Amino acid sequence: MFHKEGHPSILITLFVVVALFLGAEYVTSNQIIQYIIYAVALFLLVIILQFFRNPKRYTAQNENHIIAPVDGKVVVIEEVFEKEYFKDKRLQVSIFMSPINVHVTRYALSGLVKFSKYHPGKFLVAWHPKASEENERTTIVVENETFGEVLYRQIAGALAKRIVNYAKEGTQVVQGTDAGFIKFGSRVDLFLPLDTKLDIKLNDVVKGGETIVAINE
Repeated sequence: MFHKEGHPSILITLFVVVALFLGAEYVTSNQIIQYIIYAVALFLLVIILQFFRNPKRYTAQNENHIIAPVDGKVVVIEEVFEKEYFKDKRLQVSIFMSPINVHVTRYALSGLVKFSKYHPGKFLVAWHPKASEENERTTIVVENETFGEVLYRQIAGALAKRIVNYAKEGTQVVQGTDAGFIKFGSRVDLFLPLDTKLDIKLNDVVKGGETIVAINE
């Protein structure tokens, strides 16, 4: 199953692959070179297909849980000053996605979208300390009855050139459903209340829509 955001890229890649297969015989009569062209074409197709894959995830919806919004590795857990929306201290949890991770963004909790804003910016590597404030990004705040307001930020990386955000202010969203997509290496930051009890630790590998990030006891 492939994400709808990847359909144009997959179709273009298929045309390119077919063109390379058909053109290989006209470019050279050397079979070794032809096989190399075939291999490169198939490798390109596999890379694109795996990047836009959208595996089904079972989300055990729970108002007392915040789940991972994306697949990846937990690279930051720290207390920071969030200056765009809250303008106070929050607990930041950052999940880095490599190009081989599933890049679907899912809602970490159910609730009302209070804020949704796109910011153009730079394309620093996603793990750069300033990426959260200087890279192309979107900031979304979801208000939940259990956790209050939780902010998550989709951040473009050095390769990511397009962030897709489905969150619209004033709409109700459901935990685990699609919240957007980030094309190529990137990261998502969560900004949680300081007293939030985390169920993950630094360097943990998490699965979007399934791994529990925080709990309310």
